Amino acid sequence: MDGRAADGGRVYQSAGDQRITEHHHHGGRPATDGPDSVRRPAVGRTPVVLRDRSEVLTRLREGLTSGRAAGVYVLHGMGGCGKTAVAQAFFDIAIREHGRVGLWVDAADRAGLRAGMLAAAADRGARDGELLAAHQGHRPAADLAWQYLDRSPEPWLLVLDNADDPAILRDGSWLRGSPRGTVLVTTRRAAARWWPGAQLQHIGVLPREDAARVLCDLAPYSGTLEEAAAIADRLGRLPLALTLAGGFLAQQVIDPWTMDHYGRRLEEGEAVALIDRGADALTEEDPRHLVGRTWQLTLDAFERRGLPEAVSLLRLLARLAPEPLPLSVLNRPEISAVLPPGRAETALGALLDHSLTQLVDLAGLRCVHTHGVLLDAVAAATPPGLPGVLDATAVRLLDAAVPARPAAGPYDPRLRLLAPHVLTLLRRAAAPPGAGDALALATRLATALHRTGDYLSAWETAGAAATLGARALGEEHRLVLAAHARTGRSLFRLGRYAEAEPLLRRIRAAQSRLLGADDPDTLDTGQGLQLVLGNNGRREEAVTLLRSVVAAREVVLGAGHPATLRSRTSLLAMLTAVEIAAEAEADDTFLALPETCAAHLGPDHAVTLVARHNHARALFVLGHHRAADDEVRQVVEDYRRVLGPDYPVVLGALQLYAQTRAALGHSDAALGLMAQVVAGRERNLGADHHFTAVSRELREKLASGRWRPPRAVSGG
Repeated sequence: MDGRAADGGRVYQSAGDQRITEHHHHGGRPATDGPDSVRRPAVGRTPVVLRDRSEVLTRLREGLTSGRAAGVYVLHGMGGCGKTAVAQAFFDIAIREHGRVGLWVDAADRAGLRAGMLAAAADRGARDGELLAAHQGHRPAADLAWQYLDRSPEPWLLVLDNADDPAILRDGSWLRGSPRGTVLVTTRRAAARWWPGAQLQHIGVLPREDAARVLCDLAPYSGTLEEAAAIADRLGRLPLALTLAGGFLAQQVIDPWTMDHYGRRLEEGEAVALIDRGADALTEEDPRHLVGRTWQLTLDAFERRGLPEAVSLLRLLARLAPEPLPLSVLNRPEISAVLPPGRAETALGALLDHSLTQLVDLAGLRCVHTHGVLLDAVAAATPPGLPGVLDATAVRLLDAAVPARPAAGPYDPRLRLLAPHVLTLLRRAAAPPGAGDALALATRLATALHRTGDYLSAWETAGAAATLGARALGEEHRLVLAAHARTGRSLFRLGRYAEAEPLLRRIRAAQSRLLGADDPDTLDTGQGLQLVLGNNGRREEAVTLLRSVVAAREVVLGAGHPATLRSRTSLLAMLTAVEIAAEAEADDTFLALPETCAAHLGPDHAVTLVARHNHARALFVLGHHRAADDEVRQVVEDYRRVLGPDYPVVLGALQLYAQTRAALGHSDAALGLMAQVVAGRERNLGADHHFTAVSRELREKLASGRWRPPRAVSGG
């Protein structure tokens, strides 16, 4: 028999039965895929300049200093905040300045971590047979890797990048310390329990100026530093978003965009898609390099691990503003339409652990704060059909957090924190009934802010709500008109009479035409307008308007309604001594208003307190100085007890108390009280406010002896 073999083949010939067994042993690396290199960082786009990380790098450098013990460092933060960029910069420093061997392993998944660590072992001298045995499971792979890392003749720096699932490191005991090197981990997992013995370092967003310079580094001819700073603010100063935006601007050749144009396009919608267009130049579409997809990796992991409520909670937060949200808002049964209330704690814990949100403390309130670009990305990826449920749930949660009937009281910082979230909901609502519900909530919140003395926030909230509501409901919708009226009321308290008067006149005219002159909304606007007129030098017109409001409210709402009683007490503050005497003669209940209010509303109701305040004023202008002094002193104490020492009306009562003190001959006490009033009004309202100017003038008259108390009026 003839036989031929070629290329290492074999021919066997036999005349009888034979059994032939061959064993083949081949050197070289096993067939399992591994990284092409562990000596260079496996990263995407490298920053032109690493901005604002010098403090972190200084701390990391200390770990490389000669004589210092080696350790494990963990850089943690939300996706896109630049953890890998910091690790890469430190990697270069360790090699260039400290002579370390740099080893870079991607720890995003088990296979990549295993292959990368065995490649690091090979770099440090592991033999092929040992590596093959580890790959085939015949010997512990982690032990082999650390055996050679511990024996390394040169000191090293090992970077474990993207270690977002610490369980992968823990299961094989892949994360260890060594006297021969330093380990640096980048991760989104913030909880210290995952990193025992490691030094943790949070990596956050960039300061405003450094964020602007990142854009200018990448697209130096696209705009000014100020324009770049405005874009950086819109992008939340997130390094990934800044890098993508700068990359996009730099890529435009035929029709270059300016930063100003880019910023306008961001505000027009689809911001996430626009940002991610800057990733086109990357060699591969890695989800970690796209703001629209980088956080989806974690959300997918939640679904796989049986934590869908974490995804639901983040989608709910994505309907709100990228501002601190009091945790109490989420601790409500109204959340049940999105996730079981009992699972809210677990869901929030998962988001915190994965750096998808963070806890902050503002004015003693624990809040959850989520980055704006992250929220935009989650909102853009929310499946159709869910936004309606999410928005309705968010409205119900915020509605439960705003007082159903706002009342005067101490400043409440929680209310101001709710404002951006309510306005964001209103901005998302494109049509009724959702827009109407959100607008009514926003106006009620503005009222609550106003009645705690936070007039600036009330004006900003009501003004923004009116503008947004008009887009969805039209300028003449009842709720839009009410929001405008609330804006005018706050403008008055801010001393901006020239703006408040025409606005309130226009709204009252529209309400009279559309709703009727005696509609409660029309009357409420009239109540606000008379305040402006009375303080703007048109007392007679104000009194006429106020009397018409009182009469209509008695018919429409009833004599004991809080709004009716408030209007009647306003007359006590508006009328002259002669008018008060005449009114008291015609109506024997007029000067008994404090008792009437207390009977209907209670002794500590804000309207009752104001009635007592205005009654003391009426006694003073009637010339009953001793009685006025006794009453207003008690009013000041009760105001402070019920409304708080810094409530604006306290200063008004103190000013009246200073006048009664002066009328009784206690000039020094009066001047001391007026010093408090002027200082308080300058601090709270500003030096140019009308109320401040009136108080300052009164103080000067008291000091110069030019002030004279009113004389007694017969019949009072």
